[in-house]
Amino acid sequence: MRTIDDLEVSGRRVLVRADLNVPIGGNGIRDDGKIRACLPTLTALLERGAAVVVCSHLGRPAGVPDPACTLAPVAARLSELLGRPVPLAADTVGPSARAAVAGLRPGGVVMLENLRFNPGETSKDDGVRGAFADALASLADLYVGDGFGAMHRRHASVSDVAARLPHAAGYLVQAETAALERLTGDVERPYIVVLGGAKVADKLPVVGGLLGRADQILIGGGMAFTFLAAQGHGVGLSLLEGDLDVARDYLVRGARCGVALVVAPDVVVAPGRDAAQGEAVPSAAIPADRMGLDIGPQSARLFAAKLATAKTIFWNGPMGVFEMPGFAAGTRAVAQALADSGAFTVIGGGDTAAAVRTLGFPDDAFGHVSTGGGASLEYLEGKTLPGLAALQADDTPTGTPAAAAGRPA
Repeated sequence: MRTIDDLEVSGRRVLVRADLNVPIGGNGIRDDGKIRACLPTLTALLERGAAVVVCSHLGRPAGVPDPACTLAPVAARLSELLGRPVPLAADTVGPSARAAVAGLRPGGVVMLENLRFNPGETSKDDGVRGAFADALASLADLYVGDGFGAMHRRHASVSDVAARLPHAAGYLVQAETAALERLTGDVERPYIVVLGGAKVADKLPVVGGLLGRADQILIGGGMAFTFLAAQGHGVGLSLLEGDLDVARDYLVRGARCGVALVVAPDVVVAPGRDAAQGEAVPSAAIPADRMGLDIGPQSARLFAAKLATAKTIFWNGPMGVFEMPGFAAGTRAVAQALADSGAFTVIGGGDTAAAVRTLGFPDDAFGHVSTGGGASLEYLEGKTLPGLAALQADDTPTGTPAAAAGRPA
């Protein structure tokens, strides 16, 4: 992939696809890690005299404007971090966006409203998606893909615009791929993977891909209950997702190929998520009227001891409901074990990155904190990420010519 260092950007409009899908609550942005992660690319482009048009998605607004998913708080925070105004267009490619871009000067930056307010962004119809990509491409001279967290999506702004403009990867995508290549190439061993969190059905396939690569896979969080059920244990009211037959197959395959799948031996249970705290019980004896909300102290000690022996560690998925103090101990113990290890450590984005920051761990306590949970998992699984493939392709533009598309003068 070419990088932004290979582009002549001075005096040119550059469309930057960032991943600014940050968690927002009643008090505003809960974790601005993804915003901070895009700063090196944006700063470099602005300092070199580019006029920067930032675009991103936020949440799942289903193709229509939704005030709950506006990028206004993100634009405000980005303005603070960059130390310059970041006006937000009121639409994606409509009159407001085109007027904002038309008035943009070198060294300036504007942000388009949430891309998913337009149905073309996520459409499975190539024509609909392509038309939206044409409209986005007409706003700029160059395209920079820097939203690693969206690289596994075949969306207009991720995989289609690059075919319409000369393109390059941003610094964040460079850093992400360099870190993940260390987990897929000549890995320094022992290599231990920690998996947890929810969205188990999405994460199960990566276990199969890791059986031939990792030395041990430690399983906690919501994923543990799928494997416990696959072993024939009751899980009470705990989260239970994914195909149990697939989990059983992984347990058998792991035993055959010598990769230990270590399921948390104890869990902290409570009547429900609104409980202030719970009690630790053996994972094989979860009461029918209780749900598991964290790994237990025995699991935390076991996982920490194993991680202390590793040379390479990848972690995706919290060990419990870390947002609640009574169920954060397991996630904290694993984070501390990674921070204390001498291994090359990668935090697999998403909730895991938010968890370590929420619990007070600085990013530099780890080798790399990814911005892409799903993207990093699919990369490790060996899948082709549409966004990366687009950036690696020949950058001879195709599609609607700039003049026909009515690019602002």
